[in-house]
Amino acid sequence: MTDLEGEPAVLEGEPAVEVHQAHPSLVLEDESVRSVVGAVLEGEGLEAASIGIILGDHGLVHELNREWLGHDYETDVVSFVLDEDALPRGRVEGEVYVDLDTAMERAPEFGVTMEHEALRYVAHGVLHLCGHDDATDQQRAAMRDLEDAYLDAAGV
Repeated sequence: MTDLEGEPAVLEGEPAVEVHQAHPSLVLEDESVRSVVGAVLEGEGLEAASIGIILGDHGLVHELNREWLGHDYETDVVSFVLDEDALPRGRVEGEVYVDLDTAMERAPEFGVTMEHEALRYVAHGVLHLCGHDDATDQQRAAMRDLEDAYLDAAGV
């Protein structure tokens, strides 16, 4: 079902979370992604106005990181808040771009599957949309604790 502009319609009661499989060969189960997003939002006491989770590769995420954030290097996840005014109203509107190549490369380092590592990036990106930052060691540790808690809550 689509709305008048041809965009996917969100049915009443249906979460406003869209998962886009943009990697040429790696995928995550849409339901696993939605479960993690839901756990983060519930834990943060927020609702999804509209959240896009785009599962891409090195090239996509690197290009976005360079073009929009001014960082010319690969990274695991980038997030973009699309409506700054939504958060004070308890809603989140944004996009999270996850680099599945990085998840595949880094997962053995942490003794987890590619899926688990990529879902951590999903949680991390959504936490950024919820207003969390990771600029300091203390903030990074706090976000890591939240990621762990929300992955557990989602059954990951």
